Amino acid sequence: MRLLEKKVAIVTGAGAGIGKATAMLFAKEGATVYAADIKGLEWIDSKTFEGGCIKPIQLDICDFAAVKSTIVSIKKEHGHIDVLANIAGLISYELMPMINYDFFRKMIEVNVVALINFMTLVSRIMQRQHSGSIINMASMVGLKGASGQLSYSATKGAVIAATKSAAKELADYKICVNAIAPGMVGSERFKSVLEEKFAQKINDIPFGRLAEPEEIAHLCLFLASDNSAYITGQVIGIDGGAII
Repeated sequence: MRLLEKKVAIVTGAGAGIGKATAMLFAKEGATVYAADIKGLEWIDSKTFEGGCIKPIQLDICDFAAVKSTIVSIKKEHGHIDVLANIAGLISYELMPMINYDFFRKMIEVNVVALINFMTLVSRIMQRQHSGSIINMASMVGLKGASGQLSYSATKGAVIAATKSAAKELADYKICVNAIAPGMVGSERFKSVLEEKFAQKINDIPFGRLAEPEEIAHLCLFLASDNSAYITGQVIGIDGGAII
């Protein structure tokens, strides 16, 4: 039996990178996956997924009315929502004197406020079910900071705090809320734009390489499945040993 058989999942930021890999893996493991992204999802091919299916949604997660309408529609169609993977996010690389505060505010809106809103709305459904798993994408820099990423690390620190608070609030309803804290991940964007800039930092990773998006997706799968039913309020690092 597939790990997510008959489960309904929402994955944000599913257009590329970790979100794309997670949506694909969830579908292969039997879930009906609502893959949300502000851009199109041209990569989706229903023939690729034998276990479940992917239903693309073009969605601005900062549009609260659209988010609520989407969640209500999914609930009406299936009667339940079992997994929420909050993966959508913005990132920045800039020293403190160069912080773009307009973009910083946008990062807060996307990385923190929209994530909390999604958690709040989906958790109302999960509370009635007395079950569910919420997975928030944090970052190692939210735990240990990083030179040149003060604003980004601040948003990911907020994600970690929100995850722990939500886990405490929702524990009575048997809802698991956890965060994943990746190190550097070899997404399409990183490889095309940032890899040369951060080549030296790869030497600081004991495993000597970047993580693949699919490796982060497998941790998402574990947290989405019943195999992690007794795990909540955790921040799980996946960084090839960089935090050591």
